[in-house]
Amino acid sequence: MQRRDFLRTAALTGAGLMLEPFTSGPLMARHRMPDCSRWRGFNLLNYFTAGRPEPFDEREFQWIAEWGFNFVRLPLSYWSWSKPGSYYEMDERVLEDIDRAVTWGRRYGIHVCINLHRAPGYCVNPPAEPQNIFTDEEALEGCAYQWSVFARRYRKVSSRWLSFNLLNEVAHVGADDYERIVRRLVQAIRATSPHRLILIDGLDWGGHPLLAVNDLPDIVQCGRGYQPMLVSHYGASWVYGNKPMPLQPSELCWPLDAEGQHYNRQWLLDMQERSWAPLEQAGGRVFIGEFGCHNQTPHAVALAWLRDNLSIFRQKGWGWALWNLRGSFGVLDSERNDVDYEDFHGHRLDRKMLDVLKLNS
Repeated sequence: MQRRDFLRTAALTGAGLMLEPFTSGPLMARHRMPDCSRWRGFNLLNYFTAGRPEPFDEREFQWIAEWGFNFVRLPLSYWSWSKPGSYYEMDERVLEDIDRAVTWGRRYGIHVCINLHRAPGYCVNPPAEPQNIFTDEEALEGCAYQWSVFARRYRKVSSRWLSFNLLNEVAHVGADDYERIVRRLVQAIRATSPHRLILIDGLDWGGHPLLAVNDLPDIVQCGRGYQPMLVSHYGASWVYGNKPMPLQPSELCWPLDAEGQHYNRQWLLDMQERSWAPLEQAGGRVFIGEFGCHNQTPHAVALAWLRDNLSIFRQKGWGWALWNLRGSFGVLDSERNDVDYEDFHGHRLDRKMLDVLKLNS
């Protein structure tokens, strides 16, 4: 047996032996897929980057449920459990922490979506992967293998509680190349988990759908809610770098006249409908996998912008997940300098933002 085949077999066998709660009982049967239009929740960034991994916290699942939400997306970096090029070696200790998140989701009535934010061969964030999933077969096979491990690991967990989001915000690639990758990864998952609900981020950072895969069953396509970036990412260093902002904070408002455009709720609605109407007309489903407003946007502006986005999602029948729960876009520990925070179990809670989200949940 070649080393790669041995590693594949050993990892899969180990995954099955280590997870009695997931592997015991009958295989997941086909059933009606969950209604993604009812999903409301948050992105949890514990393994978003490998440089600062943080075990998942059961209390966060409890709080999310108590607030009335029912969804979490887990954007994961595969560097947390593997090394670039060593795609067939996966750290069981990290995978077991993801197991706990899946378990807590079921315990608290929360749907868990596993996303490879950094996948073998692709990440929207720097640094670039040493191999390219769209051109290097080794990276594609490594990514397919890692998804096959998750598929087998959770093959007896219902899609009511668990979905897979293949790649995060694919950009700078054509529809044909993206379709090829999606079909290969879906094939890898459904070889052992044939009825798994799979989420596909739209092309161009989730900007518009990949219509060519609409024939695949049990698929949801994911958009974003970050437009206009001048509002949602005002002052974000990873977007603007050291460039001066085109507006002063005191000039930022919502609705907004800037960049030769009048931005308001109607503009947001028109933009989303132009992007996603073709998919919906073809019978496809849409979910907003990320949206939110960075902490440099004045709080009152952020809340007004959030209200308009949420009202559009409700009008369209789209579920959503805020980026993030804790952090600069979130309701906890956002480090905004214009918020009267409430102490909440050792965290700083933005109660006004939470209330806006709850009103639209």
